[in-house]
Amino acid sequence: MASVDQRGLPGSGRQHLEKKFSARVGLTLFTTSLLVLAVIAYTALDFAQARQNLSDLQHYRSVLDTADLIAAERAPANVVMSEEPFMDSPSTGRLKEVRRRVDARIAQLTAERDLPWGVHTHEVPPQLLASFLAQMAAARAKVDRLAVTPRTSMRQEQFRDAVEGMFKASNSFRDIVTWSANELVQHQSHLSGPGLIGQMLSDLRDQGGRMGSQVIAAVATHEKLPLQSVIACRQTQGRLFQLWQSIRSYPALDETPALAELRQAIEREFFGTGFRLIDDVITEGRQGSNYPGTAASLTDRFVPTMQPIGAYRNSILDAMVARFERARDVALAVLVATTLVGVAIVSILIVILRSIKAHVFRPLLEAHDAVVRLADEHREPLVFGQSQAGEVAHLFRAIEVLQRRLAERASATNQLRVQAETDSLTGLLNRRQLDRLAQAALGLDGKGHATSLVLLDIDRFKTINDTYGHATGDRVLVQLAQVLRTTLRANDTIARFGGEEFAILLPGVPLPRAVKIARKIRLAVRQEAFTTMEGQALAVTASFGVALVCNGETSWQHLIESADTALYRAKSDGRNRVRFTRGDRGAHGPTAETARPDTAST
Repeated sequence: MASVDQRGLPGSGRQHLEKKFSARVGLTLFTTSLLVLAVIAYTALDFAQARQNLSDLQHYRSVLDTADLIAAERAPANVVMSEEPFMDSPSTGRLKEVRRRVDARIAQLTAERDLPWGVHTHEVPPQLLASFLAQMAAARAKVDRLAVTPRTSMRQEQFRDAVEGMFKASNSFRDIVTWSANELVQHQSHLSGPGLIGQMLSDLRDQGGRMGSQVIAAVATHEKLPLQSVIACRQTQGRLFQLWQSIRSYPALDETPALAELRQAIEREFFGTGFRLIDDVITEGRQGSNYPGTAASLTDRFVPTMQPIGAYRNSILDAMVARFERARDVALAVLVATTLVGVAIVSILIVILRSIKAHVFRPLLEAHDAVVRLADEHREPLVFGQSQAGEVAHLFRAIEVLQRRLAERASATNQLRVQAETDSLTGLLNRRQLDRLAQAALGLDGKGHATSLVLLDIDRFKTINDTYGHATGDRVLVQLAQVLRTTLRANDTIARFGGEEFAILLPGVPLPRAVKIARKIRLAVRQEAFTTMEGQALAVTASFGVALVCNGETSWQHLIESADTALYRAKSDGRNRVRFTRGDRGAHGPTAETARPDTAST
């Protein structure tokens, strides 16, 4: 015969069923978790790609901004070279400020970026950066030399050479722009559109600035415009027209009223006013050198015509960055939603399986008689017969019986504990529980922490009892207990010490603070509206004795005696007072008491 365990089911059969159930539960959870993880991993990859795309586009945008700032440095440089040498001129200040911004941008590109986890960056090749820095340093050196050269001794060739140096520096950085665009497209081919349109817009701004710089030398030196400068300027104008046509026809641009207005501003301001201004300079420069204004005035008139280009470029790039930010946010939302749904599915499945095991499978294996025996503390084994459908209901009823009996037992135990530890009238701890807590607080572990004890006694309580009756006396005791609860902290130990006497144990509280607490309670008691059973007002005060032990050697009984001595002093000094003493064995009676009295009014 198969062995039978104490639950009534054959041992081998019970174990076999539990193993089969556990195996199927594990297989269900494993396959479901794999499916959930696969979906979460797919959405996580989408989010990581969207975040990487945004980071790459933002970095590319930073490179384009740097290229535009480098091109913008030519305008103040041209003005400084065209003016008479003057170290503190406004033009010199503007040039220094632009250079500072360019240098800061370059440093930002080369500095280590604080990227989110999992996002990588594309470092600019050192050789490209070194080549640009060398070209930029050489160009600035030429500008600085001409800036201190008197205008009468400066020739157009020198000015053009300095301008060409700035062109070479811009061209060198254009190599970095091209490299960044190639990296962008190589790693994310779908970013080819933003990469191309960004590069074309940056070229438009750079070529527009070059067009002005190609004629500025003749104006600055008041010389006739050379034919080669005219040819270079016309070629630049042709490239500008081609770039503009490509940009306007690019299909990736979203048509918005704001962009349409900026395009009209570019055609009106730059291709209209700006081109006419350059054409007038070319016409005058080919005929003679009687230009209508200075290089500074030409710059001041020409540079504003390029502002719509910058605004147009920024609007398009801002829209691109915003679009990729939205894509990242959507990917993040999908990832979070997928994760939450996946976790919810697995959690619900776990709850369902656990519920099935707890409420269906296990109850069918457990006998309701075993539950009842557990409640009655019987140990006799039970042998199960043929299972019946009604046995599950019997099991539930048996569990309810057990729960009721355990609840009744816990309630009775709790009531006994409360009765053993608290005072039935005031609801505070009684003397026995206070003694137990005090022994622990007085450092039975040898640590010797400072502990203060406050004893308080209601003044003339016997008179209250004799005059108004014991019911009023009990009412005063209850009201005083409530005052103590309200005045003290929740973690302070308050007990009824006996009769009209109460105790407050303050572990870790030094004597000055304990005295302060006692005085606070004294004032609260004096201000409390005590009444008789008939509602008649009573003037109730209390006297306080405070003692301290801090060496870990004084016993609880000695601390009580010290506090009681201080309480006696408070009574003998006129009541409604606080007196205190140290409870150490090294302090001898009243001589250990602090001499500063507590008056009845404080």
